[in-house]
Amino acid sequence: MLEVGAHIRFRDRTWQVVALAGQQVHLAGETGEDETVLAGHLFADLSFTIVGAEMPQAVTQWGLFETAPAAAREKALAWQRHIREVECGLADGPGSGGTVRPQYDPERFTLAEREQAKAEELTALGSGRVSRTTVQRLRLAYRKQGLWGLVDHRTTRRPSPTGRTDERVIAAIEEALRRQRGRSKGTVTGLKPLVARILHERHGRGTVPLPSQATFYRLVRQLAHPADHPSRPVRTPPLTQDGRGFTPTVALRPGEQVQIDTTRLDVLAVFDDGTTGRPELTIAVDVATRAILAAVLRPAGTKAVDAALLLAEMAVPHPARPTWPDALRLAHAQLPQLGRLMNLDERLKGAAARPVVVPETIVVDRGKVYLSTAFTAACETLGISVQPTPPHAPAAKGIVERTFGTINALLCQHLPGYTGCDVTRRGPDAETEACFSVAQLQDLLDEWLVHYHHRPHEGLRHPTLPKKALTPNQMWAALIAVAGYVSLPLSGNDYLELLPVRWQAITERGIRIDHRTYDADVLAPYRGQPSPITARGGKWEVHTDPHDARQIWVRLPDGHLTEVPWIHRDHIHQPFNTATWQHIKTITTRHGDRDRHEADLADALDQLMRRAHTGTATPSEQRLLARTAPLKTPPTTADTRPPHDRDPQADGGNDDSLDDLDDLPDDQEQANDEEPGDNNAPVPYTGGGLYDPAQEALNW
Repeated sequence: MLEVGAHIRFRDRTWQVVALAGQQVHLAGETGEDETVLAGHLFADLSFTIVGAEMPQAVTQWGLFETAPAAAREKALAWQRHIREVECGLADGPGSGGTVRPQYDPERFTLAEREQAKAEELTALGSGRVSRTTVQRLRLAYRKQGLWGLVDHRTTRRPSPTGRTDERVIAAIEEALRRQRGRSKGTVTGLKPLVARILHERHGRGTVPLPSQATFYRLVRQLAHPADHPSRPVRTPPLTQDGRGFTPTVALRPGEQVQIDTTRLDVLAVFDDGTTGRPELTIAVDVATRAILAAVLRPAGTKAVDAALLLAEMAVPHPARPTWPDALRLAHAQLPQLGRLMNLDERLKGAAARPVVVPETIVVDRGKVYLSTAFTAACETLGISVQPTPPHAPAAKGIVERTFGTINALLCQHLPGYTGCDVTRRGPDAETEACFSVAQLQDLLDEWLVHYHHRPHEGLRHPTLPKKALTPNQMWAALIAVAGYVSLPLSGNDYLELLPVRWQAITERGIRIDHRTYDADVLAPYRGQPSPITARGGKWEVHTDPHDARQIWVRLPDGHLTEVPWIHRDHIHQPFNTATWQHIKTITTRHGDRDRHEADLADALDQLMRRAHTGTATPSEQRLLARTAPLKTPPTTADTRPPHDRDPQADGGNDDSLDDLDDLPDDQEQANDEEPGDNNAPVPYTGGGLYDPAQEALNW
């Protein structure tokens, strides 16, 4: 009991309680200082004790007590009555009623005398020779551990996992398992020669005999870490290397943690060159709400820029397609930001009912695409933290991995060209069934995602309605009502800032990049002049689009990015990327000076695009353009063209593309965007040719 005048230990020092006032305890120190402490803070201190007070009885550990044998439990219960009688005179405890026997009366005899009397009584009853020390030891154990302290612990000893095996053999097995960690696994039998060699090196040949085969198997099973046992997979351990299990991913507000990953879609698509293949799907899943914030399909070869462009998809509302039902529009969704956004723009009534957010943390694997400078620079620009997962640990981002299975189960298996999860489940005619292009699959996926956000998810439960599964949109509404939400769409200038940056000089003839000259009247005052950025040697900041090299953007002294076109842009009516330009440079022979060579390159590029448009391009040129061409908008429901046919008007009508990012052409500034040391920053993704977010952002 804590009372005035008591001496206590607090913060490893001795104090005296001088006053109690409500929840405040006034303490006086040994050297004259005084202090006032809240009672709850005082009792929570690990060093708090009352000096000289009897140790309180511990709460009985019934769970452990029930693990003891029945005979040991009966003996402990009998000792409990004897201990109580020694302490208070009554076998059933204080206040139980009854008569106190004279030899155990606390008013007449001391505790030591009562302990001695109990020892003599038990000896006389035939319990063997019981000393006072035994009674005292059991009484103190009862005060410290409760009923569990009275149990004969010889009956509860656990057997050793290694039995009586020689400790030198155990050390050799542990060393063999350590040497095999991280290497390709064999069998337990194959581990035995390694153990024998270790014993020979340490103790000499024949000094320590090996155990039998059955004992050796049992020792390996007991000593091996789950990830190190030869029978377990080497690349999918359920635990970390230090033995700890992965902490389940928990997020309490939308956008707190988003997981991103890329995989092959289990559907064959028809590419622009007529071949079929499985496109790559990259998705971003919000952990708190299981909302799929963005999903992008690429024919093949997802690049760092493509992953970075996924960030823009999360932060821009997606307009609903004209053929979608009204139930899939934002006006009919249970998203609390609707009222706030409707005041800004009534056109958002037609937006798709999908969440929009700028994430706080993004969890990615250790692929080069996600560790590249292009992706990390985009995240840094938007204030997003990038968290790589441990190596070979798919459980660390299990939510996005499971979402891929959901897409395959709920969407892909119902589409023509479905391949199944492996080759044993693939039909013999899957290639002939494929009839959708990548752009058409993207359109189907976008519509399915809106349906997905209206579908109950068994992993989403409201605290007040634990038996009801919520939809991702409902969970989003429930969480942002608690955490707060601010809609933050990106603007057109934000997209330009995310483009890859390089530093170039403004010469008398403009800006020269990889045999292309960019010039405009706006550069007239700055020709031959150094930029205000002295750290770059007077060069000017230039932003380039690797998917469309027909123009660049230069940051002039006013701080804004100004568009500067290629001098031959009017001659080239379709976007082209660096891969196509490199191909043109390879097949074009140089004649005359630099200006003449640039004109020849522009003419060769125009001829290549014309051949591709008329179908007379060579197979290698068709494959090149198929990899680099923009994705076309799929035909509307009123269009009766076969799915394999290409719209001849679409080739020149789309200025946006999602192309592979190849090496930059300059000898001094080449960099592969898949390498972590890249200096490229991301460019805006255009929604697979279906929707231009940059233009949409400018309309806001």
